[in-house]
Amino acid sequence: MSNGPELALPAVYNLADLRAQVRQWRADGLRIGFVPTMGALHDGHLALVKQALDTADRVIVSIFVNPTQFAPGEDFESYPRTLESDAQKLAEIGAHLVYSPDAGEMYPEGYVTTVTLTGPTHGLESISRPHFFNGVATVVCKLLNQVQPDLAVFGEKDYQQLMVIRRMVRDLNLPVEIAGGETVREPDGLALSSRNVYLNANERERAARLNVILHDFAEALSRGDNVADAQHQAQLKAQTAFDGVDYVVARDAENLEALPAGPIERDARVLAAVRVGKTRLIDNRAAPKT
Repeated sequence: MSNGPELALPAVYNLADLRAQVRQWRADGLRIGFVPTMGALHDGHLALVKQALDTADRVIVSIFVNPTQFAPGEDFESYPRTLESDAQKLAEIGAHLVYSPDAGEMYPEGYVTTVTLTGPTHGLESISRPHFFNGVATVVCKLLNQVQPDLAVFGEKDYQQLMVIRRMVRDLNLPVEIAGGETVREPDGLALSSRNVYLNANERERAARLNVILHDFAEALSRGDNVADAQHQAQLKAQTAFDGVDYVVARDAENLEALPAGPIERDARVLAAVRVGKTRLIDNRAAPKT
């Protein structure tokens, strides 16, 4: 069951071997959980795996740096690739299988099919990264079809992505439960991200401001402040704190639609994407109606 490096837990590198293992587990009546990742695993990823382990008999973790969700000039080539240490971390918490295909396995010669959504893909990440969600939806759809899990867990840190995947699964009638995992943070509140390794010491200190700004923004909405006023204040704080601001906005928590003026009338989500030095950070916070 190996066409790659020796790892700390069982691994498969092609679809045939993956399906053979899944078929065996299915024959044994086991419930299968799945966590898709691009590797460079941190405690946030591991929390998603632990969540899957809570309700599944076997958990598969995919590690695949997906080229179709990177635009020219983004960090595809430099994105951290740490398969051996990732597998060690997964073995230590009890994951059962790593699935690590290469690009040729995922997108063989002549591949032409993509998955395209509207709805929750509009705005936010799509403004500066218009390619992104087609790449994400396509690779996630392929992975779900390849693994055929009962449950798949995605992090709430990438909240728009979670909403896109839930819509895709619903619209395409894919037989899988999609669960969201809470964002894991550093002690100073910075959301864990594989890209945090790009930050130098000064940038790392400044990056922690993002959580504070979003926390205050969410609290303002929950206590009944006007959406437009609270959003404007949060945007001003972000423009002062960071080297670039793609967005700092409030959206409907269920469908990511823009909110009307005035106090929120249902649960909201505040979301941001900013740049600290050359590193782009995203984060979000729940703003429940109280």
